[in-house]
Amino acid sequence: MGKEPEVIEEDIQSSREDLSRDLDALADRVSPGRVVGRKVEGVKGRLSGAKDSVMGSASSMSGASGSAAGSVSGAVSDTAGKVSSQATGNPLAAGLIAFGAGWLVSSLLPASTAEARLAGQAVDMAKEQGQPLIEHAKSVGQEIGDDMKDKATQAASDVKDTATESAQHVKDEGQTATEGVRSDLS
Repeated sequence: MGKEPEVIEEDIQSSREDLSRDLDALADRVSPGRVVGRKVEGVKGRLSGAKDSVMGSASSMSGASGSAAGSVSGAVSDTAGKVSSQATGNPLAAGLIAFGAGWLVSSLLPASTAEARLAGQAVDMAKEQGQPLIEHAKSVGQEIGDDMKDKATQAASDVKDTATESAQHVKDEGQTATEGVRSDLS
């Protein structure tokens, strides 16, 4: 005896839901925005791990709090002690900590006219020198997007073909089962 029509209907609905879920997962996986996001998160994670291995974690580097001037003097004196304790045998860490402390102190001092002029020139030069890199990055991004679009189109076509074949197979099985039920009832 063949399957009941309700069972066949449930099988068809289940197949549709599975195909829909697979298609959504495929679209999510090949989305250029998602691909770039995963790459960015991976790079951030590696950079954070490298920073923590050189400088120590944030919990081991907690500093003083309060007003800017008071915290700078407290931070500088705290940093001196921390540099000697954390940089023992690691001159790179000592250099990075000293650079950070110097940068913090220099950020609190107003810029001179000459520094402002040089900073403007540096920004202009960076824009000029960086423009070819930006254009190259855009073209590479466009190529990746086009490649991903082609692959996504092909994958969607494959999924559509598989879904069509599966639907036809389920339809054929349903018709066979219906004919079996009819012949059993006759």
